[in-house]
Amino acid sequence: MNIEETKGIELPANYEDLKKSANRKSNWRERIDAIEELGQAKNKQVIDILTHIMNNDSVYKVQEAAYRQLKSLGEDVQMPARKKGELIKGLTKILVRIKKSLPENHTYHEFKDKLQKMRMDIYDTYEGEKGADFDKWLENTWSALSKR
Repeated sequence: MNIEETKGIELPANYEDLKKSANRKSNWRERIDAIEELGQAKNKQVIDILTHIMNNDSVYKVQEAAYRQLKSLGEDVQMPARKKGELIKGLTKILVRIKKSLPENHTYHEFKDKLQKMRMDIYDTYEGEKGADFDKWLENTWSALSKR
């Protein structure tokens, strides 16, 4: 579909809100919901947003949702490869800093709560990526962090 074909199709009435939700880094579920709703409008602006999300979101499930919507809109796109290793640069350093900011005998749940409050972007990205294994992964990571 060329640009001329998508110009005449109206944007959803709540387009600006959906655009904000689709880019909200602290809530991968909200991003997926916004992507699903945006994908109902075959419009150049929507296609641009979905393409950007598909290629750049830190949560693979969100990238997949954008890919599915683009395919359903008839776009010729390729699913990006899943990222390997740290999804957020400097993760270990950030987690060590959070752990060191807590009292020496803090619990895993205190660490988890502080991470969620201080770095919702990290919490959300890894929760979305790890799914049901998130708590297990975070607790293992917390246990392995040095106490320097």
